[in-house]
Amino acid sequence: MIIDLLLILAGLALVVFGSDYLVDGASAIARKSGVSEFVIGVTIVGFGTSCPELVVSLTGAIQGSADISIGNVVGSNIMNTLLILGLTAVLAPIAVTPLNTKRDIPTMVGVTLFFVLLTLKGSLNWIDGVLFLLLFAAYMVVSLRSGKEEAQPEEEAQSRERGIGVAVLMVLGGLAGLIFGGRLFVDHAVAFAKAVGVSEKFIAITLLAGGTSLPELVTCIVAAAKKKGQLALGNIIGSNIFNILLILGLSSLIRPLSTAGMGTVDLAVLLASAVAVALAAYIGKHARINRLEGALMLALEAGYLVWLSVTL
Repeated sequence: MIIDLLLILAGLALVVFGSDYLVDGASAIARKSGVSEFVIGVTIVGFGTSCPELVVSLTGAIQGSADISIGNVVGSNIMNTLLILGLTAVLAPIAVTPLNTKRDIPTMVGVTLFFVLLTLKGSLNWIDGVLFLLLFAAYMVVSLRSGKEEAQPEEEAQSRERGIGVAVLMVLGGLAGLIFGGRLFVDHAVAFAKAVGVSEKFIAITLLAGGTSLPELVTCIVAAAKKKGQLALGNIIGSNIFNILLILGLSSLIRPLSTAGMGTVDLAVLLASAVAVALAAYIGKHARINRLEGALMLALEAGYLVWLSVTL
């Protein structure tokens, strides 16, 4: 059991460091194309920080652990929104643009609601997976087309500092860390859960979701410290959309995923977390998610974790 715990930590370290290298390398490549800070957050950073969830959920699907695949996404999205975005807003209020309120936030809420409704039929099959992937592709195309702008001088300087060859190597090295780390993490987290008599669902929603959400947490804290709220918001919205549409889309193509393990409270909190972002963005005189709203998100996350500890 101690060996399992040590290998979980080793896998987590590989996942976190792999994500860090992947995001840095991909961002260096992306900045040369001159896209907006938010779009970089939604696409490159959102994808990079969602890679741990991708690896964990795909591995779970391959091994036939639907609770791992779905529970990891549900738990990660809840943590992304309530814990990470809430903490980021407490550290520094996050400005919300008109495009965020018209397109990005409604898309996240709509995708979350669509997923919750699909879970009512008991499983996600390959048809659902294809539909998820088509929606994902459409959102990415729209985001990239609308997000083009001239790169800022400091961004161009950063691009020149890191050559394309180095950036590609960082991406490949980051992916390797994610793949091997994710496999270690899943295998030994499940083994540890079974050894202590804890359900896979609990491990997926807490340990796996928390571990795979660390890249989002680190990215958003750094973004808040540098007053880059749009990057943080784009990271969370992008990650949440990636998690549902891309990760569950691919996972359900591998094999049908039973949703029976997800309880009503889990899905209700997931939907409430997305709605909370919308309410924070639309309510109030200033278009931003302020410290009070961030604190309320943190309180909701704390309440959910307490409920989990009592009922599971």
